[in-house]
Amino acid sequence: MTAADIPDTSRPGAGRETTMASRAVTLSLLLVSTVYFLFPLWWLLVSVTKPFGRQFSGNGLWFDGFGLFENISRLTEQNDGIFWRWMLNSVLYCGIGALAGTLLSAMAGYLLAKYRFRGRNALFGTVLAAVLIPKILFTLPLYLMFSGIGLIDNPLAVLLPSIVSPFGVYLARIFAAQSVPDEVIEAGRLDGASEFRIFRTVALPMMLPALVTIFLFQFVDIWNNYLLPAMVLSDDLLQPVTVGLVGWNASHGVAVPAPLVVIGSLISVIPLIVAFVALQRFWRAGMTAGAVK
Repeated sequence: MTAADIPDTSRPGAGRETTMASRAVTLSLLLVSTVYFLFPLWWLLVSVTKPFGRQFSGNGLWFDGFGLFENISRLTEQNDGIFWRWMLNSVLYCGIGALAGTLLSAMAGYLLAKYRFRGRNALFGTVLAAVLIPKILFTLPLYLMFSGIGLIDNPLAVLLPSIVSPFGVYLARIFAAQSVPDEVIEAGRLDGASEFRIFRTVALPMMLPALVTIFLFQFVDIWNNYLLPAMVLSDDLLQPVTVGLVGWNASHGVAVPAPLVVIGSLISVIPLIVAFVALQRFWRAGMTAGAVK
């Protein structure tokens, strides 16, 4: 390297130009990523507002007439309103599964972070290994197991696997280690509080931002899960909205008009948006918990 190849940082404004250039590149990449991820949602929004039957015609990226209420009415009338039953099923599966999974992850993470026992590191290593295994690999073994014990077409076949989250345990362990001081736990013990009471009244409030983060991850994961519910639930009245919409789409517009699939797809993502917007304050805090010690 010669002297000519070394950047001249002594020149006034050189560092500022470099900073502005890096910011411009970063903002450009973020803008491209934002457009890429929001493009399908925008197309759904535009299509749903069009009059029924014109979802796939005209300009797909801009509004052309208004038929939102008619579209929702047709969606409600289709198959005696089974779409809303699917939405209710999804909300119940996700709500119950995410709450139970978050509590279980919090207890397991707190145990691994604050208690010393033989085999703790090996157990945590097993949890980390489970994080690396795709959940889709467990679908067939779970189906065979549930079939053997008679849980096919039973909501428990969807709920039981949903409450186990190795990634949630990992996050809870990291957050508990950083946000719950050992001195506070010792003070609770000196006051005569039981271990469970210390966890419930001391540790859980301190871990609340992290628990909201785990809840959101669990909620989205359960909501987007398709393969397991499709295999263990053959009764239409028990299926979540993901399985139901795929079934409608498989009819290729014969039994169910194709525009209804588009309308249902947009409505099906509304609970996810509401959950993120309502809990974003806690979620942001949870993502940065433990970053500064």
